[in-house]
Amino acid sequence: MSHIRGIILEGYSHAGKTSVLKALKLLQAQEESSERSIIVLSEHYSQVLNNVHGEFKSLSRDEHLHILKERVSMLRQLNEWSTYLGPDASRASRGIFFILERFHLNHRLAFPSDSLYEIESLENEMLHLGATCVLLTVSSSNVEGRMQSRTPHEWISKSREEIRKSADEFIQTQSELRKQSSLSILPTIEINTDNKDWITYAKRIMNLLN
Repeated sequence: MSHIRGIILEGYSHAGKTSVLKALKLLQAQEESSERSIIVLSEHYSQVLNNVHGEFKSLSRDEHLHILKERVSMLRQLNEWSTYLGPDASRASRGIFFILERFHLNHRLAFPSDSLYEIESLENEMLHLGATCVLLTVSSSNVEGRMQSRTPHEWISKSREEIRKSADEFIQTQSELRKQSSLSILPTIEINTDNKDWITYAKRIMNLLN
């Protein structure tokens, strides 16, 4: 019997991952029968590109796989301990709920031409750990507005051409994430976040797990 379940939030910057993550934490805490053991790791603990002492640095394929394997190993060991303790316990007392941000699709996106054996193995293990992937997206017509809404002061000095280039990159990356999600063994649902209704999105996600 598995005592673990969780969500992997994927999506391009500004798609709403952090907002949905916060809403999921709130809803999970309000449910009386929900797990008391919760693991929430933001993208800084699993993504390819990181801000290291003020400089952006990308992990190599092997470095990123190592990070992902460590995170999966942690979840596996916790679930094994819960299983070892026996099945006679409620979800609240023995269960484990996790949320990860930018995980396997982030890897697939960064290294699309490399061997998929190891990432597919990790996806298969995450499937057995009760993971469901949620890909957050924004409609193409709303991309420019979404990008500028979080940090409007950063866009004031940018030219129309620069803004359009950034929007095109957003749309292209989002399309590639969709493609990669279709190739993954992990079940994935796509949620359009145009309305920024974070609690509604979180409720939809939690209902999928119940």
